[in-house]
Amino acid sequence: MRVEIWSDIACPWCYVGKARFEKALAAFPHRDGVEVVHRSFELDPGRAKGDSGPVIPMLMRKYGMTEEQAREGERRLGENAAAEGLDYLTEGRDHGNTFDMHRLLHLAKERGRQDELIGLLYRANFAEERSVFEDDERVVELAVEAGLDGDEVRAVLADAEKYADEVRADEREAAELGANGVPFFVLDRKYGISGAQPAEVFTQALEQAWGSRSPLTALADADGGEACGPDGCAVPRG
Repeated sequence: MRVEIWSDIACPWCYVGKARFEKALAAFPHRDGVEVVHRSFELDPGRAKGDSGPVIPMLMRKYGMTEEQAREGERRLGENAAAEGLDYLTEGRDHGNTFDMHRLLHLAKERGRQDELIGLLYRANFAEERSVFEDDERVVELAVEAGLDGDEVRAVLADAEKYADEVRADEREAAELGANGVPFFVLDRKYGISGAQPAEVFTQALEQAWGSRSPLTALADADGGEACGPDGCAVPRG
């Protein structure tokens, strides 16, 4: 079974939602049969690379919040993160363009290190003071920590078109699936879950998706062809 998760590094609920989903997956009896793939979704795709700034003023501008409301929202997010065992800086964080990080996540997918990288990017963005938006070398360090080759990572960052089509394809697909926000979870292309739902909701969804998998349809008589099985191989007929 495949679970696809559309998310953005700048999305705090994606950070929390990943932890909640992983709690459900860890307790799922068939977890070894579940493939998780992270898909790209930019919350602010028009933002220029290098354009970064503090989170609180951004929230005030974008959502019409007062400073008090923005700070209270961050405080509540911090409480939700803490409930999942996550660190979260409620003050001093910044915000910026995430396109390059999404491109690197596609590289990480090819190298089998995608989950490691997205986890480190979330941690760096939400729990550490050093910005992931102002210095490419910070992102390189995280990618290397995730198990990627530093020179290959720098080469991708230097080529603005590398994996750009893959990021845009993910975003088009999200729109086609009706996702207008993240996190957005799709289970076996049958079930969609929006938002950072409680772990219990993910547990129910995993059980339902696993139980509704289509059984194999036989296209030929099971006894009509030679095969190998637990009792050995069929003897060729003369």
